[in-house]
Amino acid sequence: MAAGPEFINLADLASARVGGRAIATNDDFFAPKSNLVKHEPALFIPGKYTTKGKWMDGWESRRRRVPGNDWCIVQLGMRGIVHGVNVDTSFFTGNYPSHCSIEAVDMPAGIKPSLHAVEGAPWTTILEKTALRGNGENLLAVADRRPWTHLRLSIYPDGGVARLRVYGEVAVDWARVAPKGKVVDLASINNGGLFLDASDTHYGTKGALIMPGRATNMGDGWETRRRRGPGYDWAIVRLGATGIVEKIEIDTNHFKGNYPDRASIEGCLAPGASRDRLHTASWSMLLPETKLSANKRHFFAGKQLNPIGAVSHVRLNIFPDGGVSRLRVYGSLART
Repeated sequence: MAAGPEFINLADLASARVGGRAIATNDDFFAPKSNLVKHEPALFIPGKYTTKGKWMDGWESRRRRVPGNDWCIVQLGMRGIVHGVNVDTSFFTGNYPSHCSIEAVDMPAGIKPSLHAVEGAPWTTILEKTALRGNGENLLAVADRRPWTHLRLSIYPDGGVARLRVYGEVAVDWARVAPKGKVVDLASINNGGLFLDASDTHYGTKGALIMPGRATNMGDGWETRRRRGPGYDWAIVRLGATGIVEKIEIDTNHFKGNYPDRASIEGCLAPGASRDRLHTASWSMLLPETKLSANKRHFFAGKQLNPIGAVSHVRLNIFPDGGVSRLRVYGSLART
């Protein structure tokens, strides 16, 4: 997995692919606020201009000529506990903000426009004013462990930010999502699932395996490089909650000449375990090794699955290599 602070391995709560939206700003003259939460990395296109100036793949305000600062409010796609952010200034060189700060509110019903620019309550500062560097990542830890629905990114005094990544844990209301034994996708990122580790992530998009919806193309999945020696590839997913698995879906959508020949799934009960701890955990076979087909949704349930009891993590094994677009792990919450 990627090097850097541990929080970058958590879900991006603000990503547009999970419903994140930039809903308000005081100024996006040069580049629109919607760019802030794009899933894709920022691009730079030399020589591309708009009627307002240089085209930039980010949010950019005009040059401020009066006191104050600029701001943009992001509605998180998933209410959650923020562990850290990446205020990414890629390609903003002479026009990035010198500093930023971040405030948050927890308002699931939405935030009224009259509160957008209010100083102080109901906004809570979760990142004090911090210096930024241009044309790169600014990985900043957040200590407050309360859940939030909206963030307000303030930049000082003005300028451009390519992307705002908000890394954290999804706050799931299980009484609403899975009442009275209801079966849900425990692996879904919307339900707190997390793509935790893998033998190889050479191709595809990190975490795509548990994203909402079906894959849009072959790049929207988990794919390993071509294996040239013995062995097989694997990916570990932490479930959003410990549960009893009742049905599994392995989707090879868009993978035609590069889908795995076979797959199996193991489960383990190790809530809160680190990635290193999981490598030595006791895994039980949930779905025995089975043939796969190209570009197809494969469903397994009933006697096809071994009754191994409650699990907190699953490991998808693919033989010998290849690509899988989505993994769904449907189950009910384990009784505690």
